[in-house]
Amino acid sequence: MTARTLNLLTILFLVALFAAASLTAPRWARSFRRPVPVAVDEAAPDEPREPPAPGPAVEAQRSISVKLFFSATQAPGLVLEDREVAFSPDLAQQLRTVLEELVRGSEAGLSPTFARETKVLDVFVTARGVAYVDFSKEATQGHVGGSDEELRSVYSVVNSITANFPAIHRVQILVDDKPAVTLAGHVDLSRPLPPDMTLLAASMLTPVEPEAPGVPAPTPLPSPAS
Repeated sequence: MTARTLNLLTILFLVALFAAASLTAPRWARSFRRPVPVAVDEAAPDEPREPPAPGPAVEAQRSISVKLFFSATQAPGLVLEDREVAFSPDLAQQLRTVLEELVRGSEAGLSPTFARETKVLDVFVTARGVAYVDFSKEATQGHVGGSDEELRSVYSVVNSITANFPAIHRVQILVDDKPAVTLAGHVDLSRPLPPDMTLLAASMLTPVEPEAPGVPAPTPLPSPAS
């Protein structure tokens, strides 16, 4: 066998080998492929899951019960009305909340002691137990006038504060960020005033709340201050 014949046979063998490799290549490729794992939840479908941790609980709004003083509708004087108000750890803010409820008016049909347009501008409490209460100008401009009505307006504030907060002994009323002489020309507001429970109505004809224990017996309205 000549060298030329051997070369020809070699070429034919290589061509046949290449053709066989081409035909079987797809099967080789599939045999070397590795499946890609699918991400699944670690817990089995029927495995119980733990509930999510609860978030921080919202603190319920605290409230306190206070006594507000309004004008009686069927007798001269002041009448007590119980009211639930929002609690505040800050004394000045707590007083302001009470006074805002007082200005808002009665929920039992009693007569208001201030015009509803009146705003509580600020409240300041000293270490000696004196509360300074600053009302907007509507406290005087919207007042109905009259000495008896002015007495009830002033002491609805003073009594509503001192009766509910024993740390407060006296109250001074300011108007529009300035010391007030009077609300309507009769009651002297130039100094802090103590409470006066003698202004309670002589007969509690309006069924609001029973009279608080320990309240002195009512007496006629005192003469207005000069």
